[in-house]
Amino acid sequence: MDKKLLIGGAVVLVAIIGAAFMFMGGSTDSDPTHLTVAAHSNIKEPEAGFNSITGWGCGHQNYNPLVFTCLFKTDKNGDIVPDLATDYSISDDGKTWTVNLRDDVVFSDNSTFDADDVAFTFNTGRDTESDIDLTNIEEVTVKNSTCVEFNLVEPRSTFIYDLRYVGILPSDSYDNETFGENPIGTGPYVLDHWDKGQQAIFKVNDNYYGDKPYFTQITLLFPEEATWLELAKSGQVDVVPVATSSLNQTVDGYQFYEVSAGRAQGVSLPYLEDTGLKSPAGSKIGNNVTADKAIREALNVGIDRQAMCDEIFSGHATPEFTSVDTREYANPDAKVQDADVDKAKEILKEGGWTDTDGDGIVEKDGVKASFDLYYPPDYLDRQSLSTVFAEQAKEFGIEVNLVGADWDTIYANMYSSAALMQQTSPDPYKSIYQQYHSKEADDFYMNPNLYNNSDSDALMEQAMHTSDLSQADTLWANSALVNGGGWGPAGDAPFVWMVNYDYNYFIKDGIDIGEQPDGLGNDVLINVVDWTRTNETA
Repeated sequence: MDKKLLIGGAVVLVAIIGAAFMFMGGSTDSDPTHLTVAAHSNIKEPEAGFNSITGWGCGHQNYNPLVFTCLFKTDKNGDIVPDLATDYSISDDGKTWTVNLRDDVVFSDNSTFDADDVAFTFNTGRDTESDIDLTNIEEVTVKNSTCVEFNLVEPRSTFIYDLRYVGILPSDSYDNETFGENPIGTGPYVLDHWDKGQQAIFKVNDNYYGDKPYFTQITLLFPEEATWLELAKSGQVDVVPVATSSLNQTVDGYQFYEVSAGRAQGVSLPYLEDTGLKSPAGSKIGNNVTADKAIREALNVGIDRQAMCDEIFSGHATPEFTSVDTREYANPDAKVQDADVDKAKEILKEGGWTDTDGDGIVEKDGVKASFDLYYPPDYLDRQSLSTVFAEQAKEFGIEVNLVGADWDTIYANMYSSAALMQQTSPDPYKSIYQQYHSKEADDFYMNPNLYNNSDSDALMEQAMHTSDLSQADTLWANSALVNGGGWGPAGDAPFVWMVNYDYNYFIKDGIDIGEQPDGLGNDVLINVVDWTRTNETA
């Protein structure tokens, strides 16, 4: 290995560790109420600052925004319950949601929280370009100081997730240009200091309406994944994510904590044939190999998901088939029996794919069963998954050519080449509707293979429009397998979902993180107000 790389990595690591304690009185800080957390790669440092509608805690990541609270929250049982809200009701047509609010809350600057702030937040979020999608809101109106009405363009049973994950902003003092660096919220913490590129320091919000947290200060680091293990070994960081390469490691003074998040990882396969069409951005559409259902079926049946869990994740993962196997709206009938190479070969043969030249790769009408798979090389787990997927596919005659690339390049090729994708959201609008509902090419990463099935679409539309959430779950599940098709692997198989990778952390001995809701491991800080330290020093 290049010595310059080693030296450079060491310098970066020293800088990160040093920065973590510069504002804590040095590495000898023994205040037990100070907590230092290395952020997981899913909690990116926000380029636009700590603003709940432009990238901090919003969108597809859905983590605890610390300085904000939302109308609803997730309790230890995983249920969505009131937070800033007290209750809500839905009109018979599903287009009007009325939410009643608490009257005992103030912002961190001591200004009063009321319905004006809620209306302002959602109306502003609707009109702001960001990861969060509030375009189904027609208008939010104030009924009185403790009641707000959400008028939707069309009924949406999943709207509760928007109410759960949008942190409320102050209407009187919000300035889009400066707010991200000086956020004002109703959360348990306030941003005290932000060293861009290194860390953010949060201190307890004395105006917080909930139970006061034990930890009066949180230092949140934003390190590269390659440094995670060394940060834990330094002994100066309380919570550190565990990289795939470190799953068999132990660190003295730390406990290993594992929790699921429904983190489905898999390969998107272009669903359309190549007819010369291009997307609005000029990206090629279609792939004549992956558009053949026999190819997609063979891949889903032939790969060995359990082997991937064992080899890549040391058992800290479970096989994934539909992308929502762990959700309440999963459909077990949409799964297939995998790890059957002989069955995969049979499917290919029946589909007209045979190896006529003896090179081990099947072909049909002169076309080799070969396609490119794009993946982000800076994520070790996705790189490893892509490699093993290609190796397994070759066993039954399909050639997968690996292409490591940045996300802009991946998105530019997703309509014509396979891509290693991931999804975590518990919201079925994101995990099912946006992922599988028919759409025109728009260069947006959801439904990257342009999958379309009118029967599935109809069930998804019904699920979106019903006000009966239990009925919605049944409809979501049924859309995975309908009339011999659907987006599950037993249907049209537009994806090869492979693993559900758990989130893992090294947590310093003596820290009690309480009872966390199952299935939301991507947000280890979700209940940070309940955390304590049982030993006397940090």
